[in-house]
Formats: sequence, C-alpha cells, structure tokens
Amino acid sequence: MHQHDNKEVKKTIQCAVLTISDTRNKETDKGGQLVQKCLKELNIEVTEEHYHIIKDDKEDIQSQIDEWLASDIDVIITTGGTGIAQRDVTIEAVKPLLDKEIEGFGELFRYLSYTEDVGTKALLSRALAGTVMSKLIFTLPGSTGAVKLAMTKLIIPELNHMVYELHK
Repeated sequence: MHQHDNKEVKKTIQCAVLTISDTRNKETDKGGQLVQKCLKELNIEVTEEHYHIIKDDKEDIQSQIDEWLASDIDVIITTGGTGIAQRDVTIEAVKPLLDKEIEGFGELFRYLSYTEDVGTKALLSRALAGTVMSKLIFTLPGSTGAVKLAMTKLIIPELNHMVYELHK
C-alpha cells in the first residue's frame, strides 16, 4: 500500500504509459522506459498491456486513452507529441477528454525546464495534466530530460497525494 500523510491509499496505484511517436519502438522508446523506471521506484509496475507506442494521430491517442479510462487504471502518463510541429497532436487529443485541468503542472514544468535545463526553449513545452473520471492524465514531452524532470520533480512527489484526493 502507498502512504499519504499517514493514511493508506485504498489500493495499489495502477498506471499506464503511452508513448506517442512516429519513429519509436519498444527498444528505442527511452522516454516511456524512463517513466516506467521512475514508477518502479514507487513499487508501481506497468504491465505489458498498459504500455503502448502509437503514432501521432489524434483519434488513435483518444481511442487508447478511452480504453484505459474504462479499465482499472488510476494514472495515464503519455510521452511525446507535445511540441509545436504539425504532427504533434497529443495536447489536442488529451485536453478535450479532461474533466479538470491541473494548470499548475504545466506552469511548474515550464518554470523548472526554464530554470534547470532548457532556458527559453521551455516556451515551446506544452506539458499538460488533468483528471478524467477520478483518474489522472499527464502529458509529457518525449525527451528523457523532460521525462526525468516531470517524474522526479512533479509527478512522483505528489502521485500518492493526487490519487488520494481523487478517491476521498
């Protein structure tokens, strides 16, 4: 069981990882692998059925997320497809699905990216988080630097708390 301020979360957190890329496969998907490694440090295993790589396609992204939303998944973390290139459609696919946007996630991600890593290129980051039906969705850029930053500085420190808040 995971702890939250000395209160047990009612169940083990179930996570899914979705990489959005026209070029990655399971061997070359360093971003998705890093998300799973960070989750493993919280004793959260991502099963094979909860890890997929799909192309940058709005309908495909929404279809996969909808499938996981209908399951016992608590958290969906996507990597890739968040830039400003024509093919980058992850934000456009995920945002309409959200019941509530967690604006602070994108704001803090860009701030930390600016101060710790990429400088003014952080302007281009379209990281997003929100809730759908008592589930969390995070959209992260695909680079390992961005994934590491988001996972270690924002998601991992607050994941138990966020899941607790959604289920209380």
